[in-house]
Amino acid sequence: MSRDFSKDALNAINKKAGKNITEGAVKKLASTVKPGTTQNEAQLRQLIKQVSSMAKVPVSEATVQEIINAVKKGGANSGTMESLMKMMMKK
Repeated sequence: MSRDFSKDALNAINKKAGKNITEGAVKKLASTVKPGTTQNEAQLRQLIKQVSSMAKVPVSEATVQEIINAVKKGGANSGTMESLMKMMMKK
């Protein structure tokens, strides 16, 4: 994932949430993600809830399921992650 995308995504989250989420907090959460996380529905659901909570952006159960389906179908690359961020921010 490019550094510019990371900063842009973090800025978008901070703007939407009205909160200053630090890059360190995101890195700390990201460090808990393992390669199998994206294929394990329970772990993926937990990660989505952690991100939602950290960003103070409520994510409906329907959106959580959409994200899970998208990740399982397409894997997790920078393009997919950007799409998922946009999906979360729209809801």
